[in-house]
Parts: sequence; C-alpha cells; structure tokens
Amino acid sequence: MPTPFSSASELPRAGLGATLAARLAAAIRAGEFQPGARLPTEMQLVERFAVSRAVVREAIARLKTDGFVESRQGSGAFVAAKPGLANFRIDGRLQATDLAHVFELRGVIEVGMAELAAQRRSKADIKALDAAFMQMQGALEAGTDGAEADDAFHAAIATAAHNPYLAQFAAFLAQHFSATRAVTWQAEARASGSTLAAQAEHLDMVKAILQGDAEAAGFAARRHVTNAAARYLAAQKKG
Repeated sequence: MPTPFSSASELPRAGLGATLAARLAAAIRAGEFQPGARLPTEMQLVERFAVSRAVVREAIARLKTDGFVESRQGSGAFVAAKPGLANFRIDGRLQATDLAHVFELRGVIEVGMAELAAQRRSKADIKALDAAFMQMQGALEAGTDGAEADDAFHAAIATAAHNPYLAQFAAFLAQHFSATRAVTWQAEARASGSTLAAQAEHLDMVKAILQGDAEAAGFAARRHVTNAAARYLAAQKKG
C-alpha cells in the first residue's frame, strides 16, 4: 500500500518547502518514521523529490518549528519523541468541517474565560470591557465598522480572566477569528439583523461578568460562539 513517503513523486513547483514539509510530516504521522528514527539525508531528499538543497533545508526547518523533528549536531534530523506536539497550529485555509471544530475549540476557551472573568474582574477590567462594548454600540448605531472594537471586547474578557496562558492562547485564536468577526459588521449582516443579534449577545456577556455571575457568563459566551459559528458558516455558503 502506498504511503506518503514511499509514493513520493516530484513535488509541484509552488510552495516547495511547505509542500515537502507536509509530505514528510504525513509520513511521520503514518509511522513510516518512528520517534527517534533518523530522516533521510539532505541529498537523499534532494534526489527523492527532485528539489534543491535550499528547499530541503526549508522543509526541515518547518518540521523543527512544528515539533516533528530535532537536530543532532553532525548526525542529521531525527523524529521527535512526540511528533507535532511542540507547537499548536491552525491552518489558514480550513474546510467547513475543520472550521466547525475550531469554533468548538473557541467555545471551550471563551466559555472558560468568561466564567473566570466574572469571578476575577477588576475595576480596570470592567472599564476596558465597557469601553469596547460602547465602541461596538456606537459603530452599530452609526453604521460603521466595529470589527476592531469587537476584537478588543473579546481581548478584554481574556485579560479579565487573569490567566496569562489563557490570554496568550486567546490572542493566538484571535488571529484566526478576527476575519470571522469582521463578517458580523458587513452590510449584509446589518441588513439581516446579525449585527444587532451579536451585540445583544455581547450585552448578555457584559451583564453577567459585571454581576460576577460565572454560570451566566459562561452560558452567554457559549450561546454567542454557537450563534457566531452559525452566522459565519451561513455567510460562507452564500458567498
């Protein structure tokens, strides 16, 4: 049965380094190279995939960054003990099923952050949260873009949770969800009532956090993310 490495053929010319890295990562996941095993040498990979040494080096560097391999001075690249676990990554272009999974991940994180924010928020946190909410409200009433304030609102909740690791992970997720929030502020979303609905959900989150009601804050956050996912996926189907 062909495997990712044994069925290797000349790679497409576009994005050679990334493509080779993906091919090798797939081979590692498939068990062709076990933890601790040495990868083929640079020249073997050059010949196998008909690419330059620079492309091979780029691919190996990507695999190192993603935690699939580690280098040993003078010995080459070896498969890591737990391949692919050194770094977490979300691909830039996701299929609908993958996107639904990532929204689910976002829900788990944002529900927890909202609950903690309700328990731990300070006066400064409340001020930042209120400011971001009012900026969104102003944009809603003026018919302008409130996407940046939307990002700031969710960042304020992450900060109010007072867990630096949660805040860092939330910032990582925000890179991928900023575009999905922007959809909420587009003309079509305004016309359909989606923007107004999202802002009402934001208000429920604010109220629960201000009241220190962790259960209500978590419920409001879950409802918001669930509805946000539905709104975004519906917009994607139309677009």
